[in-house]
Amino acid sequence: MNREQLFDLANQWFEQKGWKPFPFQAQTWTAFLQGKNGLLNAPTGSGKTYALWIPIVLDYIQKNPDYKTKHKLGLKAIWITPLRALSTEIKQAAERVINDLDLKLTVGIRTGDTSSAERAKQKNKMPDLLITTPESMQLMLASKGYENLFKSCLAIVIDEWHELLGSKRGVQTELALSRLKTIAPAMRIWGISATIGNLHQAMQVLLGPESQQLEKSVMIRAYINKKINVHSIIPDKMDSYPWRGHMGLHLIDEVAQIIKKSRTTLVFTNVRAQCEIWYQALLEKYPEFAGEMAMHHGSISRETRQWVEQAIRDEQLKAVVCTSSLDLGVDFAPVETVIQIGGPKGVARFLQRAGRSGHRPGEESNIYFLATHALELVEASPLRRAVKETVVEDRIPYLNSWDVLVQYLVTLAVSDGFYPKQIYNEVKSTFCYQAMTEDEWQWILNFITRGSQSLQAYDEYKKVEIEDDGKFKVNSRAIALRHRMQIGTIVGDAVMNVKYMGGGYIGNIEEWFISKLKPGDVFIFAGRKLELYRTKNMEVLVRRANPSAKAQHASWMGGRMTLSAQMSELLREELYAANTKKMSAELKALAPVFKRQRKESIVPNDSEFLIETFKTREGYHAIFYPFEGRYVHEALASLLAYRISLLSPITFSLAYNDYGFELLSDKEIDMQQVLDNDLFTPQHLHYDLQQSLNATEMARRKFRDIAVISGLVFTGYPGKVVKTKHLQSSSQLIFEVFKDHEPDNLLLLQAYRETFEHQLEEGRLLLALERIQQQTTVWKQCEKPTPFSFPIITDRLRERLSSETLADRIKRMTASYMK
Repeated sequence: MNREQLFDLANQWFEQKGWKPFPFQAQTWTAFLQGKNGLLNAPTGSGKTYALWIPIVLDYIQKNPDYKTKHKLGLKAIWITPLRALSTEIKQAAERVINDLDLKLTVGIRTGDTSSAERAKQKNKMPDLLITTPESMQLMLASKGYENLFKSCLAIVIDEWHELLGSKRGVQTELALSRLKTIAPAMRIWGISATIGNLHQAMQVLLGPESQQLEKSVMIRAYINKKINVHSIIPDKMDSYPWRGHMGLHLIDEVAQIIKKSRTTLVFTNVRAQCEIWYQALLEKYPEFAGEMAMHHGSISRETRQWVEQAIRDEQLKAVVCTSSLDLGVDFAPVETVIQIGGPKGVARFLQRAGRSGHRPGEESNIYFLATHALELVEASPLRRAVKETVVEDRIPYLNSWDVLVQYLVTLAVSDGFYPKQIYNEVKSTFCYQAMTEDEWQWILNFITRGSQSLQAYDEYKKVEIEDDGKFKVNSRAIALRHRMQIGTIVGDAVMNVKYMGGGYIGNIEEWFISKLKPGDVFIFAGRKLELYRTKNMEVLVRRANPSAKAQHASWMGGRMTLSAQMSELLREELYAANTKKMSAELKALAPVFKRQRKESIVPNDSEFLIETFKTREGYHAIFYPFEGRYVHEALASLLAYRISLLSPITFSLAYNDYGFELLSDKEIDMQQVLDNDLFTPQHLHYDLQQSLNATEMARRKFRDIAVISGLVFTGYPGKVVKTKHLQSSSQLIFEVFKDHEPDNLLLLQAYRETFEHQLEEGRLLLALERIQQQTTVWKQCEKPTPFSFPIITDRLRERLSSETLADRIKRMTASYMK
């Protein structure tokens, strides 16, 4: 068949479904059939799967003219997805095409959820399309004879590439691709990405910065004008002193009305604890939602999550309260409305969530933004603008992730072994390791064979043996088994399975939360009140609690997110607009807050940097407003506290949120001295940060993850997981050994580098200081706290008070400040 006939086949299939291919789909088909690699940039719900699965099918038909009678066995294509939840959906879409075109192709899934029987079957007879995750892909590279499985592969598609790019899972994918390019040189590489700012760099990372694949590559963009309507839920009465503590629950009636009006609504929260609280609150106030509303987050059991996803598709549910577990790709046609509770902190996340509604080509998306406190309303208008102008964040790729490379080399040594010269060239062709030197490579090889300079005396670190012909190979079955069990780069806090005493799995919860409870305590998890019976072998045994029992909500460590760089810039622009006549509806609604703020201080404009000082019963407060996001403020607060302490000895307690940070002390800061000494200078930033932040302690925490990924510490066997505190102490011990005896150890240096680059966002911090240098500092000595400072103060109180007493305390504080 020629290309025209093949396209006719595809177009007829689209017609049967009552659809018409988009230009970007036809462009992708053409490029793929011409043998090109590429990156497809298309919004969620626009038919990305068919853009790439159809040309794979057409290519197969072209190569096998008698495809209806004969079928050539062997793997034809791999589809890598970051989320296991997406695999079923991709399989259904692929099988739809196969069945309608009467093809003999098969589709298989290989993820952490795949049974061992299914895996064994796949090993003997690979499906034609294999849908998998980065971790499962690495596991396959750890199996003997993997080259035979992959050599017939003609295409690999990396779905949701933007999600993998800024993470070590992206590095894992780069390394797997570098190996597959050698095994299957005819293979075409395609990435699919929705929302991302640095598209061209994303393509470089995918294909390798100077590879042949990049030379014959193409970027295809879908120009689909999808209309996204952003509505703000504005409260009738605005607090003059806004605070963050009420989770937005004061607007629960408005949310219930939106749910009642729509076929299906997804209510997105930023964190799991908030998800649990909102689900419970809606059920208590609106019992009629029982049976029509469900909850979905990553800690709930897989069966429950899958049931919820299917129930949305079948229109059995009116509402689902969820977290980012439903952010990606899952195709829910019935979803009419999305509600975002609290600032999403990033434009890409907001767009992704908005795209969940009207998830069909040509349909409009409706998203409601509910601010959890008054000041958060400022974020609504910038989000609307970002949606209109498609201002999206860049994803910063990792460089020189030595821990992932160590894991990968041991993976290859566990399967068929490897020759360093060949693998060096492959690894060097990736974006992550393009700057790796021969010395660094030699260090890594020494590390996996001898356990680095300071661990040479311990046999357990000598994992890989060098055979007579120079091949690097793992010959110990015990080492191979432990390595396979620990493949992956997602290192979370130890999780414990929650089960009923009579059997029945509910989900998993972090060890640190359970460690605070004693038997008989009641907690709310997965929408149920559960009484703790006992913990045993990383299992939490529970029974149903009395519905009227007092209970606390389960909480998770990863509960604080920060504003992205793009989002903070948009937020500053919006806030400065409060001083102009061009005000959005949200800014107009915030009039009482701004009026009060101006009475006590000022609302800064774009050329001003605001500092406020005042005294309360707690001590002397100094509050600074860079509007740069939580993480940057955390670093800035420590930096400034350190620099002030060099002028005169003083101790501070620090507090910060997305808008600013506070230094609280029992004696007054000489602010004039701070200004005269130019303490916001970007000079000596790196050194001062190291001194101020106990960078060693932060690097020590970061090193735990690096130690797990590189296999320096073992996380345990199923059912016998090593407790977090033991992991922490083992990795700390190794950290100290490296720090004292091997300061140039690459994994140790990586821990410091990642602390500064990824946790403290040093690059962003530098830009913030340079911006502050250009602005005029306005120092306001206030009589009492201002509306801008109030969320920071109350946030600190929240650490000490329960929510009931906090609400009462805030009422009293507000009343006294309003006098």
